[in-house]
Amino acid sequence: MTDTDDDPDTDSETATVAESYTEMTELLLPNDTNNLGRALGGAVLHWMDICGAIAGMRFASRQVVTASMDHVDFIAPIEMGEVVVVEGYVFNAGRTSLDVKVEVRAENPRTGDSRRTTTSYFTFVALDEAGRPTEVPAVECPTAEETALRERAIEGRREQLREVVDRYDV
Repeated sequence: MTDTDDDPDTDSETATVAESYTEMTELLLPNDTNNLGRALGGAVLHWMDICGAIAGMRFASRQVVTASMDHVDFIAPIEMGEVVVVEGYVFNAGRTSLDVKVEVRAENPRTGDSRRTTTSYFTFVALDEAGRPTEVPAVECPTAEETALRERAIEGRREQLREVVDRYDV
């Protein structure tokens, strides 16, 4: 976390998108596959939740818990033996909550081919030592790259929510 002001009377902590960036890799093995040799959706969601929580903890320097997960579409299968890459970063923060974009892609370790398999947006709540919601830093984007990542995540979440509303005519 970065303190933007040396004045102890102000509580204006910030953290950057880059400080929260987390990447995990898994090798898809038989215990996490269905009878077709493809990733179980529950295993993928589990990895996404862990990656998002780590990104949130890095950002807030506190324990976080999952509050919600947006709609998830599994757009491409992950085959047994492929490397699963799960990436996440905080792109927005409220008073006690953090929004994290989590994206999954599959890589063929023999050919190097890679494809996106799913993306979702999680909300986590930071907890203090007593397990109560506690304030989190504001999001800071000191580079153009971080600003672009944040803007893409915000727009991606809006677009995903629009598609869900349109699909279900809510």
